[in-house]
Amino acid sequence: MSQQDDEPDFEALLEYLKNNRGFDFTGYKRTSLQRRINKRMETAEIAKYKSYVDYLEVHPDEFGKLFDTILINVTAFFRDEGSWEFLASDIIPRIAANKKPGEAIRVWSAGCASGEEAYTLAMVLSEVLGQEFVRDRVKVYATDVDPGDLNKARQASYTDKEVEGVPASLLQKYFDLQNNRYLFHKDLRRSVIFGRHDLIQDAPISRIDLLVCRNTLMYFNADVQARILERFHFALVEQGYLFLGKAETLLSYNNSFKPIELKRRFFIKVPRNQQRGHLIDMMRSSNGESAHSVVDPNSLWTRALDANPVAQIVIDRNGVLALINERARALFGIGSEEVGRPLQDLQLSYRPVELRSCLDQAFAEHRTVLIKDVEWKTLVGDPTYLDVQIVPLLDSSSAMIGANISYTDVTTFKRLYHDLQVANQELETAYEELQSTNEELETTNEELQSTNEELETTNEELQSTNEELETMNEELQSTNEELETLNQELAQSGEEYNRVNVFLESILGGMRCGVAVIDSDMLVRTWNSKAEDLWGLRSEEVLGKHFLNLEIGLPVEQLRQPIRSCLEEQESDREVKLAALNRRGKTFQCKVSCTPLVRRENDKGGIILLMEEVSTSP
Repeated sequence: MSQQDDEPDFEALLEYLKNNRGFDFTGYKRTSLQRRINKRMETAEIAKYKSYVDYLEVHPDEFGKLFDTILINVTAFFRDEGSWEFLASDIIPRIAANKKPGEAIRVWSAGCASGEEAYTLAMVLSEVLGQEFVRDRVKVYATDVDPGDLNKARQASYTDKEVEGVPASLLQKYFDLQNNRYLFHKDLRRSVIFGRHDLIQDAPISRIDLLVCRNTLMYFNADVQARILERFHFALVEQGYLFLGKAETLLSYNNSFKPIELKRRFFIKVPRNQQRGHLIDMMRSSNGESAHSVVDPNSLWTRALDANPVAQIVIDRNGVLALINERARALFGIGSEEVGRPLQDLQLSYRPVELRSCLDQAFAEHRTVLIKDVEWKTLVGDPTYLDVQIVPLLDSSSAMIGANISYTDVTTFKRLYHDLQVANQELETAYEELQSTNEELETTNEELQSTNEELETTNEELQSTNEELETMNEELQSTNEELETLNQELAQSGEEYNRVNVFLESILGGMRCGVAVIDSDMLVRTWNSKAEDLWGLRSEEVLGKHFLNLEIGLPVEQLRQPIRSCLEEQESDREVKLAALNRRGKTFQCKVSCTPLVRRENDKGGIILLMEEVSTSP
C-alpha cells in the first residue's frame, strides 16, 4: 500500500491519540511525525496504522513508548553558548531597566523538555541580577506536553554527561554532587515552576517579559506555527522579548515580532492595532428562501464593545460566530479563521460552559443571562473562575440581531484593552490618500509585489527545509545517545564476563587434582594445569576433542559407561579406580570421580571428571 493510500489510516491514528490520550499531533509536520511513528511501529513489528491502533487498545503501556519516540527530548545546558551570552549582556539588562522597584520579572520556557534550559535561565538571571533578586522577584514558568520529561525536570538531577555544557565555575556554584549525580540548588529551584502545557490547545501564560521557545516551533506546520505565535504575542508584555532556536527565524511573521539580533534569534513584540469588526453573512429571509444580507459591522461592533470588552465573542441570530476579540482567541485557542462558522461546530459551545441553551434563553426572554463562577483550568493547575454574561443585541427597531458573550476573570483584576480603532481609521485614511497618489505606479508595484511573493515563497521553503534538517539532526542525536548507552552496558557485561573467567581459571588452576569438563557429546570443554601435568597434553591440544579418543596414560575406554550413566541418569559422584601411567612413565592408581553438571534451560548438560593420584608403583 502506498503512502497516499495509508494517509486516511494515519489521520485516523492521530485522531485516536487525540481522543483517548489528549495529545493533539494533527498540527505537527507530517514527514517528521510519520517517520517517528513508523520507527516505533517497526520496534513493535507492526506494518499498518490500523493494526497499530488495535495494538494500542490492547497494550496501554505502548502509549508512553510512542510519545517518548514522537516527543524528541534533545536539549542541553547552555545550548548555543553565544545566544546565552547575548541574553546576559543585552536582553536581561533591558528587562530589568523597564521594571519599577519591587515589580516582578516573569519568564516562560515553552517546550522545556527535561529542564536544562529552564535551569540555564535561572543561572543566567542569577549571574546578571543576583541570586537574592531572582529568589524574591523572578518566576520562571517551564512547560512541556510530556509528563515524563516534567517529572525528570522537577527532580533537577543530572548525570556527568548531561552537565557537560555548564561552565565549571557555574557547576560548582549552582549544583551539589550527590551519589554521582548533580542536583540543582534547592533554594534557586523554587523560582522555577514546572507545569504541563499544550502550545496548540491551552491558553498562554500572561504578562511575560521573556519567552524562550527553542527548536520547538519547527515540529509544527505553518498554520499551527502562526496560531502559536499569535498566542506568544498575547502572552508578552508590550516590551516583551522572544528567544527562539537556531532553526527558527520568523520570516513569515514580521508583523508581530521585530528582530533585535537575528543571528542569535532574539525578537521583540510589535504592538498590534485593534482588529476591525468582520462582516458576517445573514441567512433566512422572511419568505423562507435563502438570501444573503450584510449586517452593518459598525452597529454590531459598537454594541459588542459596549457590553463588556474583556474576553468577548459575538454570535448572530442564526448561531454563527460573527466576531471574536484577541483576548478570547488567546483564552480559548480560537483563531480568526473560525469567524463565520456555526457555534455548534466549535468546542467553545460547551467549554467552559454550555452556551447553546443559554443563548436560547436569552433570545426567548430578551434579557441578559449570567452564569457565575465557571471554572476554567489555568496552566499551573490553579483554577480560574469566570463570570459568563450573555447579552442580547437589538437593532434600532428592537429586532434581535445576535448576542454578545463576555468572559470576565473574577479571580484577578480586569485587564483593559487599548482602543486603537481611531488610529487604525487614520491609517486607513492615509492609505487611501497614498493609493490615490500612486495610481500611476500601480503596474510597477504589482510586478514588485509578484517578485516579493516569489522571494517569500522561496524563503519559506528554505526555512521549512532547514527546520526539517534540524529535526532529523535531533533525531540522529537521540538515536546516538541510545546507542552510546547500549554500548556502555555491553562493555560492562564484557568486563564482568572477563572477571568471572579469571576467577574460574584461578579456581581450576589451584586444584590439586586434574579436572576435565566434558559436554553431552563427550567433547572436552575444560582442562586444568594439573591435568596437563598428569598426562602431558596441553589444554589447547585437547579442547574440543572427543575425550575417549585422547591418547593419555589413563584407560579412558573404561570410563565410557560411568560417563554415560552420569549423563543419562544424572547420578552423582561416581568413583572408579584405574591403573594409569603418568607423563613421566610411572604407573599409579588414579581415582576418577564423575559428577554431573547442573542442567539449565535449553542445556544438554555435561559432567566434571576429577582425576587424582592415590598411590604409585615402585
